[in-house]
Amino acid sequence: MIRRLILIAFSLLALAAALPAQTAVSLEAQVVCCADCWLEADRTKVEYGTGEDLSKAKTCTDNGDPTLLAVREGDKFTLYQLEQGKFKLTDKNWYSYVGKKVTVTGTKKKIKKADGFVVDTLTVTAASIGERDAKDALGKDAVLSLKDLFGADANLTQFKGRIVVLNFWATWCVPCKTEMPYLTAIQNDYGALGIQVVGAAADETAESAKVLKFIKETKMNFPVWLGATTGDMTRFGVGTVLPATVIINREGKIVWQEVGIIKPEALRKELDKMLSANMTAPSKTAKKVKEKKENASLVPA
Repeated sequence: MIRRLILIAFSLLALAAALPAQTAVSLEAQVVCCADCWLEADRTKVEYGTGEDLSKAKTCTDNGDPTLLAVREGDKFTLYQLEQGKFKLTDKNWYSYVGKKVTVTGTKKKIKKADGFVVDTLTVTAASIGERDAKDALGKDAVLSLKDLFGADANLTQFKGRIVVLNFWATWCVPCKTEMPYLTAIQNDYGALGIQVVGAAADETAESAKVLKFIKETKMNFPVWLGATTGDMTRFGVGTVLPATVIINREGKIVWQEVGIIKPEALRKELDKMLSANMTAPSKTAKKVKEKKENASLVPA
């Protein structure tokens, strides 16, 4: 009996040695969302990774859907389900890489009957479209003209000299309702410091009654404007999916963006940083006085 077991063990070892070892490969690809989102368009013609794509991907990854690697070969794509190998994520999932183009090394394997890829190294080679659009909008003039709840014209120029937290939302947007208490708290805590929250609703002026009901239910304490469009959101670099938030500095420039429900701590940290910078920066008047003194010292006695 023992002899037979020894023979079986040797046979298994010999069989294992005869099997081909998994070969490490290198792939150039794009990290994409679940297959349903990826297949919404012909990806040979429509590039993946817009602000809208990234917003949908956030929901998918938070729900635990597998994140995929799209490898292009001519006019065809092969999708691999991502799995950590020697490469370890610093976040809870792959979301921070979605939309980016990457070079990965690792091994192919089957993951629950699907093609999978075990990642040993990952290098980002290009940012997503959404990231590029957002970056392009930073530093640009914030221009927005809508209607207030009574149909009067409203625009950002009326808050010139103040820091504005501009939130794009809608009454039908469930995540928007979730974040309203955060924005109300921001207005309460920072309003006296020169910061103004403004809600830009996608609802039309004809739907003002519905908006007023929403305001009452969520106890919003800041101005609400109506008629915001996806075009407005795109100009501010936050894609086309609600909710989204931007910060506009005292000079009227776009300086910060958040797609999806705001993270209160991150928003407060940014506002505190801006307030601190304004307190320590010399005023224009002080600068002029300094320049005048310096120029006077150059004049011969």
